[in-house]
Amino acid sequence: MAAMIEQSTGPVDGVVAKQSASGSLFGLAYGDALGKPTEFLTVAEIERRYGPGGPRELTGQPALVTDDTQMGLAVGWALHEASAATPQILEPLLRERFLAWAVSPDNNRAPGMTCLRACGELARGTRWQQATVAGSKGCGANMRVTPVGLVPDYDLDTLSGVAQLQAGLTHGHPTGLAASELTAYAVRVLRDGASLTEVPALLRQRARQQRTVYRGDWLGDLWQRPGVDHPTSFIARGWDECLAALDRLDAALAAPDDGGDPCGRTGDGWIAEEALVTALLCALWHRDDPVTALARAATTAGDSDSIAALAGAFLGAERGMSAWPTHWSDQIEYADQFATLGTAWD
Repeated sequence: MAAMIEQSTGPVDGVVAKQSASGSLFGLAYGDALGKPTEFLTVAEIERRYGPGGPRELTGQPALVTDDTQMGLAVGWALHEASAATPQILEPLLRERFLAWAVSPDNNRAPGMTCLRACGELARGTRWQQATVAGSKGCGANMRVTPVGLVPDYDLDTLSGVAQLQAGLTHGHPTGLAASELTAYAVRVLRDGASLTEVPALLRQRARQQRTVYRGDWLGDLWQRPGVDHPTSFIARGWDECLAALDRLDAALAAPDDGGDPCGRTGDGWIAEEALVTALLCALWHRDDPVTALARAATTAGDSDSIAALAGAFLGAERGMSAWPTHWSDQIEYADQFATLGTAWD
């Protein structure tokens, strides 16, 4: 499987038919919308409101998403507009889209402070390596990275550079960079035909391969900070923390599902590597019932909208639009934008 993925730079047989890109983008939004009202609630409070199964229906006309999806669209449109995938072309486009999001009147969905702080510096024209919040590995780095895994003509080196660049503009911690790459890579391999059950092992393999690879052509001197003596030691810390999170995922998958809060197994999801593995845990526990997977992800005491959004992105990349109730696409906010990007990348 790994060899096939490494060689593939475009859609493989069946991808267009199942609409992986559309399924992943809509899945991101569906999970985000289901998790939006449950974020900051305890599991007991969520179950009192929605029952033990958690939220299973979109509400509102349209059903609103959070900054997770809004910033995912910002990344998606920057990639769509780029004439080539180079840091010189993509960084200004990402900056422009992030700043447009920051001042939008629709940016009223409890946006992350790291993103707002970094955007404030970017708006002043600060070089992005200095504008970023160097110590933050919040999940804002990877909640928005799904589109990077869906662009059909990215090879894996390009995917890595783009995923880490878009993360680094706001979240400068090495784990934010590594977890963003792994999230995009998971979407990519699922789009290319991997089974969701294969993904944890594929992510572990990728993390080990990339552990000492610093993408200097994409990141520049981001690594330079007090206490860091070399770019490889800087990035290795991020991959090591992701590998530790994958250890927790493997342990959770090896044990019976007790029906409790998934965050108790793999982390609350406020930080990047925990959002990745907790979303995968929910998706894998309920792989055969994607709506239940999103409901389970939304019924958590952690960052429910981000966990559910990533679970939706993974399941949608694997199964396409058939994963989701057909009427949801008429109800979700920004549906026209998901349809346009999905059609372009399918």
